[in-house]
Parts: sequence; C-alpha cells; structure tokens
Amino acid sequence: MSSVVTGEAVVLELRPASFGARSISLLIDIVAQAILVLAIILGVSGTLGGSFDPALTQALVLVLLILVILVVPVTVETLTRGKSLGRLVMGLRIVRDDGGAIRFRHAFIRGMLGVLEIYLLFGSLAFLVAVFNERSKRLGDLLAGTYSMHERVVEKPRTLAVVPPQLAGWLATADVMALPDALARRVTAFIGQASRLTPLARHTLAVDLATEVSPFVAPPPPSGTHPEDFLNAVLAERRNRDLNRLRRQRERTTRTTDRLHKLPFSQ
Repeated sequence: MSSVVTGEAVVLELRPASFGARSISLLIDIVAQAILVLAIILGVSGTLGGSFDPALTQALVLVLLILVILVVPVTVETLTRGKSLGRLVMGLRIVRDDGGAIRFRHAFIRGMLGVLEIYLLFGSLAFLVAVFNERSKRLGDLLAGTYSMHERVVEKPRTLAVVPPQLAGWLATADVMALPDALARRVTAFIGQASRLTPLARHTLAVDLATEVSPFVAPPPPSGTHPEDFLNAVLAERRNRDLNRLRRQRERTTRTTDRLHKLPFSQ
C-alpha cells in the first residue's frame, strides 16, 4: 500500500498492482489484439476476394500494426482514463503518480514506449525495469509519470470491541473516562489484530495496554478479569457512550432547526 498526498493535504491509500497482475492483464490485451488483427485480416481478405498485391500487403500490415498496437490502445486508455480489456478483467487502472486520472499525453507516451519494450523487445525491457521498481513500473510508466493500481481491493472486516457478558453489570456503574487518542488507537489496533498475534505476544500486549487504561476507569474491574476482556469492555463502552452522546446532540440540533423554520417564529 502506498500513500499519496493530494493538493488538499488528503492522504490517499492506493495499492499498486503487482508484477503478476500487470503481466496477466497485458497477456489478455495481447490476445485481444491478436483476435482483432485476425478479424481485420479476414474482413479485408473477404472484401478484396483474397488477392493481395505485395506492396498492398506490406502497407496493409504496417497500417494494421500501427492501428492495433498503438492507436487502439492509446485511444481506449485515454477515453477510459487508464483502463483496457485486461485491466478491466484484473481490476486495475493506470493513474498518475499523484493518483489522478491520466490523459492523452500519458497514454501516448506509454503507448509509444510500449511498442519498443513490449513488442519489439518481446517484453524483456519491461520485465527488467518492472522487477527493480517498487510499483512494478515499466519504462513507459517512468517517463509518463504513471503506474498501475488496484481498483478492486477487498476490505477486510473490522473486529469491533464487544462488552463481555460477565462485565456488563460492572460497566453499568463504572466511570469510564475518555481515553487519549493515541491510547485509544493502540487499543483499537490491538483488538483488530489480536487473533494474528502469538499467544505470548497477545497476552503481554494486553497486560501492558490494560495497565495504561486502568487509570481512566473507576472502580477497577472484578478481580480475575482477563486484560483482553477489560480492554474490549472499556473500548465498547466508550464507543456506545460517544454514539449516544452524538445521537442526543443530533436530536437537539434537529429540534432547534425545526423550531427555527416554523412560521411565525413563536414557541
């Protein structure tokens, strides 16, 4: 995952496409181009009755190659803002280094360099450049200032803190103060990643975090409470209380707004 900072100072988390994904999308595009070439040849052959002059054949082949490997890809990439048939299948898109949509200039540079590094050199140059680049860029991407990113990223389900049943009674009378932002983020991250930690690391980190959270809770939890249950209870309770506070604030704002919009302005 790479970070891109926009002009409005917004950080975008973008996932560059891997070399394997780009290779598969390129292979799909090449197969599609081969099918297009075959269809055009069959169509022209049927129209001219199968008789080709040598000079006409050479001219036709040259025009066909320029059309299929340069004009069509550049046009499609420009109109779709970085898509192609292979990228559509693989869920990829070509974007600028700043995360913005590409234009004709970017597509043309990539297309011209693609003729050299992909077709004339059979992909060897593109392979060498992409292998040693963290975003799997080929030469055309380096010169155009673009790279391929994943559009379809599977979002992992978030693990939400839940109040353990045995601590519900204690929480009903406990005073749970707001946690500092940094500490709350660490506790949230721990709960989300606890299942992926080793048992020893999980227990040690739970004890350390519980020790830091304890000063913000009174009275302390019942004796023998597992530190991870304590953290879940505190985080869930703070979330529920904040949610209720925001809900009440929204209701007050709604009532005030309704009163201000009544005519005449009276109670």
